[in-house]
Amino acid sequence: MKGRVIKIWSQWATVMVPEGPILARPRGKLLSERVLVGDEVEVKLLPDGRGLILRIEERRNQLQRPPVANVDRLLLVFSRRAPEVGAEWVDRVLLQGEWWRLDIALFLNKSDLLSPKEREEAETFLEVYRRAGYGAWLGSAQEKENLEEVRAFLEAEGVAVLAGESGVGKSRLLNALNPQLALPSGAVSEKTGRGRHTTRHPQLLPMGKGWVVDTPGFSRLVLPPVEPADLGNLFPEIRAFSSRCRFRDCLHRNEPGCAVREAVLSGQVDEGRFGRYLQFLEELLEERKKLY
Repeated sequence: MKGRVIKIWSQWATVMVPEGPILARPRGKLLSERVLVGDEVEVKLLPDGRGLILRIEERRNQLQRPPVANVDRLLLVFSRRAPEVGAEWVDRVLLQGEWWRLDIALFLNKSDLLSPKEREEAETFLEVYRRAGYGAWLGSAQEKENLEEVRAFLEAEGVAVLAGESGVGKSRLLNALNPQLALPSGAVSEKTGRGRHTTRHPQLLPMGKGWVVDTPGFSRLVLPPVEPADLGNLFPEIRAFSSRCRFRDCLHRNEPGCAVREAVLSGQVDEGRFGRYLQFLEELLEERKKLY
C-alpha cells in the first residue's frame, strides 16, 4: 500500500496510510538510504500491525535544512519585534525557496505589538514583496488577526513548510489555525531577544487538505549552490528584466545596457532588494575564488 512518512523515530517512521497512521521500518536494503519526513513510500502491513517500508518513491525535491522531501509551498514567518528579523534574513530564506522551486508567501506576525507607525512601516516593507509577486500578509497569531489568506495558503493540497527563526510564532500560528494540534510555543528571552526552540524535529501535521511542516528554528542561512550568473533568476523582479539586458551573462553590476539597473533607477525594482542581490553576488564570487 502507498503512504507518506509524517514523522521519524530513530529507525522507525510514522507512515500515514489510507487506514490511518502506522509505525513502519525500512526493509534491509533501504537502511543505507535515509528515509525523510514527506517521503512517499510503499509499505507492507505486517501481522503485528506495524509496517515494512519496501520502496521510497522518487522525490520531487529534497530540502536539506530542514530534511524534508516532496515540499510544495513555503510560508516565511517573521516578526519586527520579539524577535526582530531583518530584510537580509528574509531574502536568504526566499532564495532557498526559489532554489527549491516552491510556491512562497510571507507572514509578518505579531502585528499586535506594533504601534500605528510601525504597522505602516511593516505594510511598506511587505509591499516590496507583493510587487515582486509574493503573497505577503501582516497579522497576529496571538490575536487571530488577518489569518484568512495564511489559512488558504497552508490548507491547500500538498506539503507546506513553515520557515522562521525561533520565537517568531510558528507554533502559535499553527495552533491558531488548528487548535487540535496543541503545539508548545516558546517565549522570547528578554536578555537575547531571541526565541527558544520548541520544535526539535520536523514532522508533518494535518492542515486542511494538506500537510504542514513545523520546522526547528532557522539561524543564518548560507546561499544556495547557484552560479553567480544565475543568482538573479532567484529574484522574481530581477528575473523579469534580465532578459532585456544587452549581454546574456550580465551580472547587473556595471555592465553597459543593463536593463535591471535601469529598472532600479526607475523604481520598478526595489533598491533595497537589489542591494542585497549585489551583496549575495559578492558572497558567491568570493566563494568561487576560494575554490581556485
